[in-house]
Formats: sequence, structure tokens, C-alpha cells
Amino acid sequence: MNLASPYLIIDMKQETFTYEGDFQLESGEVLPGFQLSYTTQGHLTAAKDNVVWAIHALTGDAQVQDWWSGLVGEDKFYDPTRHFIVCANLLGSCYGSTQSLSENPLSGKPYYYDFPNLTSRDMAAALDLLRIHLGIASINTLIGGSLGGQVGLEWAYLLQEKVKNTIILASNAKATPWIIGFNETQRMAISADQTWGERHEDAGKKGLEAARAIAMLTYRHPENLAEKQADLGESLDDYRASSYLRYQGQKLANRFNAFSYWTLSKAMDSHDLGRKRGGVAVALSQIPSRVLAIGVDKDLLFLKEESQYIANHVPRGTYREIQSAYGHDAFLIEYGQLNYILTSFYLENND
Repeated sequence: MNLASPYLIIDMKQETFTYEGDFQLESGEVLPGFQLSYTTQGHLTAAKDNVVWAIHALTGDAQVQDWWSGLVGEDKFYDPTRHFIVCANLLGSCYGSTQSLSENPLSGKPYYYDFPNLTSRDMAAALDLLRIHLGIASINTLIGGSLGGQVGLEWAYLLQEKVKNTIILASNAKATPWIIGFNETQRMAISADQTWGERHEDAGKKGLEAARAIAMLTYRHPENLAEKQADLGESLDDYRASSYLRYQGQKLANRFNAFSYWTLSKAMDSHDLGRKRGGVAVALSQIPSRVLAIGVDKDLLFLKEESQYIANHVPRGTYREIQSAYGHDAFLIEYGQLNYILTSFYLENND
């Protein structure tokens, strides 16, 4: 797609960007080309100043209006009648982008366990190649949560003045040992699956179910489970919380694969905005865009203090907080609070 025309109306559609050159990874490895699946919706103004680029979380996809239905869509905060909305499936994910089950052009066979390690910085660099391909010179708003926030912060550093507003939800500037530890337990669950190591697309599927169950305990707060999953009787087995976690594990395993989960969780662990940039504080000080860091008061995974740290160390930072018993997942659920916070942010900055 070429966005060179001064005014363009585009219905929501999904396309694939193919990069045919060697893509140098931060690890020193080289990916011999890649694809990114992406969606666009809305219209680009003559001034090309209304681009909103959303970045999904760990198991999200390019269909931003589905997983952020209370924020993106007609008559929503980011309305395609007013904004040109872009969302790309991250490199390494299994929703149309190059990943472990993709064919390695050097061997003609799927990568499987030979797929290279990716970092949040690699993912941001891939998104920037897509931006250039689309002819987008500047982004009004870059927004992402969790892993998407990590990638968004890396990209904001790379973009410099090319992005006006950067909104980072329930995320951080560097992965903590707490996050790395939780992710490692999930990968341990995958590797404990007796099928892990086999070269087929369902390898590690039962392990992925267990990994998702572990993750759900970090995405929600004890208050939420107590409210939603408490047993009313005096059960000795078959507890509601147990059934809930098993269901969530099976649900994800039926739509995702263990390979991409492994790749993306490793990328989350790798996140360090300050790596080879003089440290996190120095790197944050070199982000010129207006940054809104949104924390969740009961987030057990990405602590609210990490969002506060981002806001306090960028030159033009603002911190706002969602209050919710949903915990980390609140950034995907609490649309009323999000709309209020975003409205205030743009009004304060005269956007």
C-alpha cells in the first residue's frame, strides 16, 4: 500500500508487509527477510497528522478493534472517522507474521526451535520498516500496553520527533526479575510437556495450557478471583478457580502456539531501554515525545511504580492511574477510566 496521496479513505482491512532484505537482530543473528500482518482503518488527512498506531500485548493480534473494542472503533475514543489507525502483528507472533512455524527460506522448512531470539528493540525496528513502507512520516499517537508498551517505548526512542504522543499502559522501561521469573516458570511448563522438542506445530500444547494458567494469576488480582471464582458451597474438589484456569489455558492453546509464546515471552524478558544507551534513566531522558504512562494500582506483574518511573524520567512525562481489582488486565477492560484519562491528556496538551 502506498500512502503518498494527500487524502486517502481506507476501509479496515488486513494486509501483509514483506521485507526481503537481511534483518539484523540485536543478538547478532540475521533473519533472512520477514513478514508482518497489519491492519489499517480510517482516513489519513491532507496534513497526515492523525496516525494512531496501536501495539498489541503478548497474545494479541492486528485486529485492534476486537481486543480494544471499548477504545477503538466507530464512536469510540480512537474513531476511524477521525483517525488513521494502524496495528501490526508483532514479529514472532503467530497471527500472520514471521514466527517459528514459518518457512525458513534458507532451508525450505519451518524454523521450529531454530527461530532466532528476538528483543523488544528488534520488534520496534521491524515496525519502523513497516512505517517507512507505508509512507508514514510521523505518528500522532503511539499506544501500547504490557509487551506492546515495552515495544512502544523502544520505538518512541527510535522515532524521536517522528512521534508526538507516546502512551504506555501497564508496562516498564526494563524487565524486572519478577517478570522474568514468572515468564521462566511458564516456559518451564512448556518444556515439561513431553512433546516439546518435536518438530510439529502442536508441540508443547499441553504445556502452553499450564503456562497460560500461571500467567492468568499475574494478569488478575486476588480480589478479582475472590469475587468471580469463589466457591459458594463447601467443595472438596472441582473448585471454580481451578476450572477457570484450566479453561483459560485450553482457550489460549486452541488459538496460539507454544513456539510464539516462547519467543514473545523471551522478548519481554529482554526489554531494557537503556541497554548500550547509558542506562534506563539516560535513555528515557532522550525521548522527546509527550509520554503518558498509565499504571494500574493493583497490577501484580508490571507494578505501578514502574509506570511512575517512566513518567518521572522522560522530559515531558505524565502519570495517570487506573484503579481496578482486575489487576494487570485492567488496561484491556476499564474503558471508562481509560477514556477519562485519555481525554484529559489530550485536552491538557491541546490536541
